[in-house]
Amino acid sequence: MSDFSRGLRLLVGVASAAVVLFGLRQISGIAAPAFLALVLTVVVGPLRSRLIRRGSPAWVLVAVPLGVVLLVLVVFVVAMVVSVAKLTALLPTYSSQYQQLLSGIGQQLAKLGITSAQAQQALSKLDPGKLLTAVKGVLSGLAGVVSEVVLIALLLWTMSLDAVFQQRALRALRGSRPHLVDALSGFARDTCSYIVVSTIFGLIVAVLDTIALAILGVPLPVLWGLLAFITNYIPNVGFIIGLVPPALLALLDSGVGTMIWVIVIYCVLNFVIQSVIQPKFVGESAGLTTTLTMLSLLVWTWALGAIGAIMAVPLSAFVRAILIDADPATTWASPLIAGKERR
Repeated sequence: MSDFSRGLRLLVGVASAAVVLFGLRQISGIAAPAFLALVLTVVVGPLRSRLIRRGSPAWVLVAVPLGVVLLVLVVFVVAMVVSVAKLTALLPTYSSQYQQLLSGIGQQLAKLGITSAQAQQALSKLDPGKLLTAVKGVLSGLAGVVSEVVLIALLLWTMSLDAVFQQRALRALRGSRPHLVDALSGFARDTCSYIVVSTIFGLIVAVLDTIALAILGVPLPVLWGLLAFITNYIPNVGFIIGLVPPALLALLDSGVGTMIWVIVIYCVLNFVIQSVIQPKFVGESAGLTTTLTMLSLLVWTWALGAIGAIMAVPLSAFVRAILIDADPATTWASPLIAGKERR
């Protein structure tokens, strides 16, 4: 009977999770900016703690961390708006090159024994307008955060006002709710570490990508460097998302040779920096196995869109902290989720 009860509780839990995710998807316009604001507030927590230790007045504890985050957001928004505007003006000029590319592919297929009619039928499904629009759509989806900047800024302000009180409240709860406090503290610490390390290595990759693309003569290198920086937060598949647009544009602008160089450079940088060096610094801050990380990406992207993809790891870490780490009865599952013993 106890085994049946555990199975029933598991089914109820899965069903409840599905209902919650569906509900989050319905209010993703609010939920996604809210969690992004929460993560940004957590990231500047160490700065706030340092100001508290120095005895800074209350207005400084709110204004300085908030100002740092808003400055970063403004720079990001301006860069995205300018870059997407340039891309919008540039893409239509490559329609003729795309048609020539399709014609060349058709000729190569003909040499392989495929008739011109068959080749034309296959290539006719590749609409250059749709393909180029898809490239623009990826960036526009990321730039969609711009429309939510006001809401994010408002949430950041209110969360900054509450942050100092929340820190004191958590310390007061340690005596009566030690597991909850430890879980939330661990989430804040690990999330801060994950975001800071990902940001540093994302900037390194973005700068190197931008320099390489500029040397190769690929149009809009700053935009593709910015895209590489953003997609560095997307686990597992972020590298591919950041690679496809500049590789395609290099093909249309300069030919196959330049495209191959772009792919080689991106692969080398991704392997050395993101696959070899970065994990040594990130360590176990993500707290998720590779499989769960991939599933988290799919689930949160479905529920919250572009912000869900970027914040997939912190979102899952938050859920783990609330549902697993905060309850002594379920902490046994933490090593299974993390893939290793957590300290």
